[in-house]
Amino acid sequence: MRERRRLRMGVLALVSIVLLGAVPLFFGLRTLSRDPAFDTLDQLDVPSWAAVETVDDVSGSRWCLLDCRLRERTVESEKSPEETAQAYEAALAKDGWQPWKVTRCPEQPAKGSYTCWRRDELTLDLWVREPTCVPPPVDGEPAVVPSPDPSAAAEECAGSLVSMKVRNAIDDDRTRPQPSTDPSLTGEDPFPTLSEDPLGELTPSPS
Repeated sequence: MRERRRLRMGVLALVSIVLLGAVPLFFGLRTLSRDPAFDTLDQLDVPSWAAVETVDDVSGSRWCLLDCRLRERTVESEKSPEETAQAYEAALAKDGWQPWKVTRCPEQPAKGSYTCWRRDELTLDLWVREPTCVPPPVDGEPAVVPSPDPSAAAEECAGSLVSMKVRNAIDDDRTRPQPSTDPSLTGEDPFPTLSEDPLGELTPSPS
């Protein structure tokens, strides 16, 4: 009887130790797997209509092995791109992000509102535009778009789409010195000087 009681106490003690160790281990692994940059985006004080559906994606290494980490978030908003952009820009400014006026923002021409931001060791690209309402082509053939009631189609196509890209500032090429346009370095003058004759030829750039 006494041995059985000791065995039961030992089992209970072992279970308690396992549970006490498993809980911190669970939260520790969860913290390591969850990128803190997404937690920062979660804290943005945007209206509920501006974050109807959120999809996160991450690539690269947190420790910058080969490629540094790139965090991407796509959000659907119920209101227009103009209202949505204002909501997100106000939330970013409130959370300590600073507007970042830099060349290559965007790197390629983009429709809608495209702004860049910096905070501490992070950079953020914010792109707000109209949603894509037409399905993409399938096997190289244009998608067949049904023609329902026009008013219903307009409602389905309302709102806007938000994309945010967060990089480590040290890995963002735009934080580094940009190539100079000095003719002595490039060999070309991007702004050639005109001669006194407005109809004359451009003065040759130095070779």
